[in-house]
Amino acid sequence: MAGNDQRGYAWAMAAGFNAAMAAISAKLFSPLFLKYGLVILFNVAMWGCYVNSLKALPSLQATVTNFATNFLSSGLAGFILFEEPLPSKWFAGAICIIIGVFILSKSSIERKSSSD
Repeated sequence: MAGNDQRGYAWAMAAGFNAAMAAISAKLFSPLFLKYGLVILFNVAMWGCYVNSLKALPSLQATVTNFATNFLSSGLAGFILFEEPLPSKWFAGAICIIIGVFILSKSSIERKSSSD
């Protein structure tokens, strides 16, 4: 089951990264058809990855991992691509999010049995 969890976290992280890429595409590209095309493409990819993460993980773990990856990717992309400042409060928040995701990933959340 551990391998399935690892794949689930990889899918959730990919979903968060694709969500960040959709936001970056909306800011980075100027031709409207390219901008909207990439936003749609990355959002479709994000939903596909997110659904796959939900197949392998409890919804709370998949959602929080997706959110954390999106937050961290967006913040770092803003810093690298758009020269936005990252104050110490952002790093404190990022560390809290990472610790929270780690705690959730190690928690003993019971999986719902599919005996329906």
